[in-house]
Amino acid sequence: MKNKSDAQICGIDEAGRGALAGPLAVAACVLKREIAGLNDSKKLTAKRREELFGQIAKNSEFLIAYFSNEQIDELGLSECLRRALRLFKAHFAGCELLYDGNANYGTGIKTMIGADGKVAQVSAASILAKVGRDTLMRAWDGVYEGYGFAAHKGYGTKVHLSAIAARGYCDIHRKSF
Repeated sequence: MKNKSDAQICGIDEAGRGALAGPLAVAACVLKREIAGLNDSKKLTAKRREELFGQIAKNSEFLIAYFSNEQIDELGLSECLRRALRLFKAHFAGCELLYDGNANYGTGIKTMIGADGKVAQVSAASILAKVGRDTLMRAWDGVYEGYGFAAHKGYGTKVHLSAIAARGYCDIHRKSF
C-alpha cells in the first residue's frame, strides 16, 4: 500500500470561469509519463495546446466535467466547482489531488495558487479544460452566428459585448453574469 506521500498527483484546473457564454470545463489529470512543454494553458499558443492535448490524452487518466450555462445560472460557479471537485475526489481516490487556486469549496482538496504553471499534472489539466472548452465554443460559433464565439470563446471582449448589444443574448449566454 502506498503512503500518501507516494500517491500519484492528480492535477485539477478549469476553463471558462469568467466567460459570459458557454460551459465551465473542469479537468482532472493523472499523468502516466512525463510530457515535455507543459505549462499554464494561457501561456501556450492555441496550436501548442492542441498538440499537447493529444499527448496528454494518450498518456494520462483524465476526466473533464462540463457545466452548462443553465447549470451555472441555477447552481452558481462555486457549487459547480464543488461538484466537480467531489467527482474527482471520488474517481481519483488513490491520488493526491491538487487544485489550482486558493479555494477548495469545502472538499478538503489541496490548493496552490499558480499550480497550473508549476505542477505538470495541473498544467495538463489546464490544457485539457481549455482545449475541451474551446472546441465546444468553436462548434457553438456555427450554431450562433454573429457572436464570434470561435474567436473569443465567450469571454467579455469588445467584439462579444458589441454582438450582445446588437443581437441580444443567445441560448448559451449566462444570465447570472
